[in-house]
Amino acid sequence: MVQAPEAASQVNSWVKNVTAGLIEEILPAGSIDNTTRLVLGNALYFKGLWTKKFDESKTKYDDFHLLNGSTVQTPFMSSTNKQYLSSSDGLKVLKLPYQHGGDNRQFSMYILLPEAHDGLSRLAQKLSTEPDFLENRIPTKEVEVGQFMLPKFKTSFGFEANKLLETLGLQLPFSLEANLSEMVNSPKGLYISSVFHKTFVEVDEEGTKAAAATGDVIVERSLPIRMDFVANHPFLFLIREDIAGVVLFIGHVANPVVSS
Repeated sequence: MVQAPEAASQVNSWVKNVTAGLIEEILPAGSIDNTTRLVLGNALYFKGLWTKKFDESKTKYDDFHLLNGSTVQTPFMSSTNKQYLSSSDGLKVLKLPYQHGGDNRQFSMYILLPEAHDGLSRLAQKLSTEPDFLENRIPTKEVEVGQFMLPKFKTSFGFEANKLLETLGLQLPFSLEANLSEMVNSPKGLYISSVFHKTFVEVDEEGTKAAAATGDVIVERSLPIRMDFVANHPFLFLIREDIAGVVLFIGHVANPVVSS
């Protein structure tokens, strides 16, 4: 019988391997004990190169405005290339396509930049409560850019997801009334004790590395000849497969200097 520390080490080694080392540990110490009968694991690894890479020589340090009113110095990528941009109702959306991987899928990163420096929470609420919010704002045309600044950033986040899942209505699997014994040979009823989730996303001039283990009517407006996009305050980002519309990763950057 595999001992608890060894089992946790095996799972963590598997996660580290399939995420190319971006996530080194998913199970914290003490998360597995002698009552554990089964660990279900899944992992997602994504590495994408921009269709139009950023020129590293144009990356310069500048101020990024934090929610508390202070600023931090961080490297901003810049470009004079045309970009997929849309603007409406105090929100700019930048679409950065990734190179094709040899199949029919098309992945893109979207940067959702509120005009208000403190607009992050309101934007997140709209995105989570209005199903077509993003779909109605996806840029479809490339436009000339004026000032263009996008910070490099690296972010990671991990949490125990039990309470969140229960709040969303998934309660039975975590209760003593659950019976998952058919998943493994066990004379006793089984239930889920913990769900751990971790993500990692890194954006630079080359592209993105990412890993994870576990109704307004909008009228299309004429785009200006040139549009600025200066992401020097908190914004949301997501990675999406554009053919199916599936979002793989979503997060926010409140401080690009802090990585977790």
